[in-house]
Amino acid sequence: MKRVKRGVRKKLIRWTRRARSLDRDDYGRLVDYHLHTRLCGHAAGEPEDYVRRAIELGLSEIGFSDHMPLLGARDDCLTMAPDELPRYVEMVREQQASVDEIVVRLGIEMDYLPGRMDDVWEAATEFEFDYVLGSVHYIDDWGFSDSRHVSSYRDRDPDEIYPRYFELFCEAATEGGFDVMAHPDLIKKHGVTPSKPIDGMYREAAEALRAADVAVEVNTSGLRKPAVDIYPSLPFLEACVRRGVPVTLGSDAHTPDQVGMDFDLAMRLLRKAGVIEIATFKSRERTMRSI
Repeated sequence: MKRVKRGVRKKLIRWTRRARSLDRDDYGRLVDYHLHTRLCGHAAGEPEDYVRRAIELGLSEIGFSDHMPLLGARDDCLTMAPDELPRYVEMVREQQASVDEIVVRLGIEMDYLPGRMDDVWEAATEFEFDYVLGSVHYIDDWGFSDSRHVSSYRDRDPDEIYPRYFELFCEAATEGGFDVMAHPDLIKKHGVTPSKPIDGMYREAAEALRAADVAVEVNTSGLRKPAVDIYPSLPFLEACVRRGVPVTLGSDAHTPDQVGMDFDLAMRLLRKAGVIEIATFKSRERTMRSI
């Protein structure tokens, strides 16, 4: 297993050379479409706490996108139970009805399960989401992103798992029916890197997103993980921008204080990649907003 060691310090130095701090006008042009709730079992705080923090920052629009229950599996630390999905929707609807200072969207984060997406969508069909985030958290039943199982990397070759991850990512983009692909290079989360170049994988992933007309998420939570890097990396994001892939933004907040976290650094990345507008969603219709 090849882990980032010396590189971590360089990344920390790079990212802690802070970009210009954002003011309320800056935040007002941005969205945070990746907020979780306590129902998923690994987040804390009530929806109103997340909304309150977003209002404090000056965000004009946010979206909750908690984890869709997994089919045929139950883990209280990963997702809400199937019978909690209506309650999740109700919690978000309550915020939409009670808050005037900010737009609150109803989203969901849905795992890509090869060969089972019809069943996943059937479980979600009664709910009218504003957007659906697609995620790849599993490589052939291996929950590679689960921090409880990080030791399992010792028995796996990064030069094999990276291509398989991106193969699944491309499948998810083209076959999952999602509006956005979340944390697109999540495979780097635990600081594991391959020895071979991966630019070709970035290009293939960007092509898949373009062909399916699916947006990509710039997700700041990677800065809080061993990777110490925003998802996606700059070369991956540039590959998407060159192909006209729409971009949206999320903090992947699991506590209220993480809402909008490191958006100054996200803005720096977006500017470097040449992004001048971000995607917003309502009733699964996409609108672009200048930033």
